[in-house]
Amino acid sequence: MTYINGFVTPVPSDGQDAYVAAARQAWPLFAEYGAVQMTEAWGEHVPTGTHTDFARAVDLRDGETVVLSWVVWPDRATADRCEAAMHDDTRFQSLPMPFDGARMIFGGFGVIFQANTEMPVQR
Repeated sequence: MTYINGFVTPVPSDGQDAYVAAARQAWPLFAEYGAVQMTEAWGEHVPTGTHTDFARAVDLRDGETVVLSWVVWPDRATADRCEAAMHDDTRFQSLPMPFDGARMIFGGFGVIFQANTEMPVQR
């Protein structure tokens, strides 16, 4: 069953190019470990909520933008193998991290419904 690792993180608003460059460097490693897709989405309309919101979840500060990311895996076992390898494969430690990882939130999710029309990314 398809499995998703999801991430929400604050990134310096003037650091979009550095963030994309880091994602481009990370993708081949994730793919090598079995990932089938990686998406990085820059916050454009991230409203303040009444009780909670993305900004509060990551302790967003002035000059930062919320980024929503996900990596698609064929199954949880493949994702778990990659996560375990991230502690030992020094290539992961050498990747640039142009954001405050301490304020990132993340989790793993089993897909229970999916609908799709193929749409090319505009960037």
